[in-house]
Amino acid sequence: MAGKPPASDPVQDAPEVSEPQHSAVGLPAITHALRISQQQMGVRRTALTLLRVNQKEGFDCPGCAWPEGEHRHTAEFCENGAKAVAEEATLRRVTPAFFADHSVADLAGRSGYWLGQQGRLTHPMYLAEGAGHYTPVTWERAFDIIGEELTALDSPDEAVFYTSGRTSNEAAFLYQLFAREFGTNNLPDCSNMCHESSGSALSETIGVGKGSVLLEDLYQADLIIIAGQNPGTNHPRMLTALEKAKAGGTKIISINPLPEAGLERFKNPQTPRGLAGGGTALTDLFLQVRLGGDQALFRALNRLILEAAADDPGAVDTEFIREHTHGYEEFAAAARADDDWDATLRATGLTREKIESALRMVLASRRTIVCWAMGLTQHKHSVPSIQEIVNFLLLRGNIGRPGAGVCPVRGHSNVQGDRTMGIFERPEPGFLDALEKEFGFAPPREHGLDVVRAIRALRDGQAKVFLAMGGNFVSATPDTDVTEAAVRRARLTVHVSTKLNRSHVVTGARALILPTLGRTERDVQSGGEQFVTVEDSMGMVHASRGRLEPASPQLLSETAIVTRLARRVLGEASRTPWAEFEKDYATIRDRIAAVIPGFDDFNAKAARPGGFTLPHAPRDSRRFPTATGKANFTTAPVEYPVVPEGRLLLQTLRSHDQYNTTIYGLNDRYRGIKNGRRVVLVHPEDARERGLADGAYTDLVSEWTDGSERRAPGFRVVHYPTARGCAAAYYPETNVLIPLDHTADTSNTPAAKSVVIRLEQPHRD
Repeated sequence: MAGKPPASDPVQDAPEVSEPQHSAVGLPAITHALRISQQQMGVRRTALTLLRVNQKEGFDCPGCAWPEGEHRHTAEFCENGAKAVAEEATLRRVTPAFFADHSVADLAGRSGYWLGQQGRLTHPMYLAEGAGHYTPVTWERAFDIIGEELTALDSPDEAVFYTSGRTSNEAAFLYQLFAREFGTNNLPDCSNMCHESSGSALSETIGVGKGSVLLEDLYQADLIIIAGQNPGTNHPRMLTALEKAKAGGTKIISINPLPEAGLERFKNPQTPRGLAGGGTALTDLFLQVRLGGDQALFRALNRLILEAAADDPGAVDTEFIREHTHGYEEFAAAARADDDWDATLRATGLTREKIESALRMVLASRRTIVCWAMGLTQHKHSVPSIQEIVNFLLLRGNIGRPGAGVCPVRGHSNVQGDRTMGIFERPEPGFLDALEKEFGFAPPREHGLDVVRAIRALRDGQAKVFLAMGGNFVSATPDTDVTEAAVRRARLTVHVSTKLNRSHVVTGARALILPTLGRTERDVQSGGEQFVTVEDSMGMVHASRGRLEPASPQLLSETAIVTRLARRVLGEASRTPWAEFEKDYATIRDRIAAVIPGFDDFNAKAARPGGFTLPHAPRDSRRFPTATGKANFTTAPVEYPVVPEGRLLLQTLRSHDQYNTTIYGLNDRYRGIKNGRRVVLVHPEDARERGLADGAYTDLVSEWTDGSERRAPGFRVVHYPTARGCAAAYYPETNVLIPLDHTADTSNTPAAKSVVIRLEQPHRD
């Protein structure tokens, strides 16, 4: 029998600390995954559920977006995937009786971990204006409340329609369709906070804001560079792909301020060697770059490649550059002029010898892939940093070649699919034209609000209704105090959710919680049993079919929620067949096929075991749909964070027992942290310079250019082998330190990986 949720909040301010590990996965991962699964689901449900994860006739893991190969293992899931499934398929329930026992004020004082551990939401719940408790509400009344608020707005642009990456393609398409038929492009989503910088950089340089490689390309690469990414925790199944690539002779360079256990050594739990032996050493060269130094590193490599071409013409792919690129001469001149080694070493924190070692590996590789994640995308200069990576690949013809290309590794399981379906505050005119032609209404053309601008609009009273399709908005966003105050100014907040989180207790004047089906559950509509589709991080689209009985008969699918809400709000004036869409999701896919390129014959393709690959012009035919018609070299000044004397540069990150804002447990096994999350990882020398012994407690105080400060109190100092001058701590606990206006140029992504802080004696009130 599955265990009960914790009755009280565990104390999190006295963590135990041991030495960090130097290998990942292995038997401990299996043990931990099964223990959590059985606590949440029980033994029988664990076996039945985990064997369906990521199978061709099963359901897509609600965790990360790493793709599945053609030949799949019986256990096609990782430790964190098992945790994600267990959290969704749990036998624990949050019923109306729970809300009767717990006021909103009581719940607001609980940790995110405790809230999430209570279980699945079972009924629509309503918080009336001035009330202290949520109470049950019928679905009809819930839709009426939303309709009353939306139709009372002075402008559709006073509503915000947020989306999380777990939304299916079908639900996401209908959600954006509803928002645009209502009259707004206010469609912020979690991409705004993670890979928006990737999309901005790639759209300008290669014409497609997605990665250009498929899973098979990793196995053909001579060199894989992994920058600003921790696969062992955030994308564990990637380690299996890297192990297979290593077996074929691929070299790996890891670039990160922190040594990551998974990239040091991988103990594959699906092989005897991984369970009983030493596993596989993955990284051939570790470049422990200073936070924000990636652009300077790739600029140095590009300059060195150009210099090498003087003696070795093959160092630069001149034929590819001549036929397929634009702006090479300007780029080359700028790179050659940027020859200040002192500045490069200061920006990167590396030695010249390390950089030249990387160069030798680069020049020895004909097929190179660069993978990256949040470590690159969440800086002020993230967009030019990623563009410098594109320059690096273009120099040697490494886009549009098997075994080579750009590989931004997405997080949430369908965050890329949501964007493909039109969840975007700045839609392309061609997409809106197709929408208008197919559905017979004029979509709004003015750009809408992204996440940061939505918070400002709520703060300033310019947005009054906030609807969230999944996610945990207030915990995922920066400047926690500002964000929470902004959300509380709304007239109505609505959250479509599977489980309780902090966004449900930081509310507008009125609030609704609408419980929805999870990815693991059967979705039966009047037209029969339905399936949905998702897009992985490499542009593969495949079906997802839940098999468990829903956690409550009161649950509606995301698709049903959107269609019923649209019918209530838009009424008879809408010519969109919302009721038909709810009845049969195949009718939605037919309309997606008519609007979005690459989805022709969608229903037939989705029925194929394993799904299908979306077209990608740079990868498929070396065509680059940019303004110039070619791949664009770019030239930007090298930037890196400059930290005042006595300060450190902080990055926020996940623990191993965490996926985005969902906290599965209070341990970070690979980093040696147990029973607590309020820790700050600091290089021993940096800590000693500040008189902070390992185990001392400190407040983290961020400093912003306008002179304002933000404080996160009571963090245990952990001496840790991070890059000098850099520190790390978990989010969402440290989101309070990130100013709302501290964002990446162009993409407006919160710059959570470069926050200037000082360590201060714990503050006493």
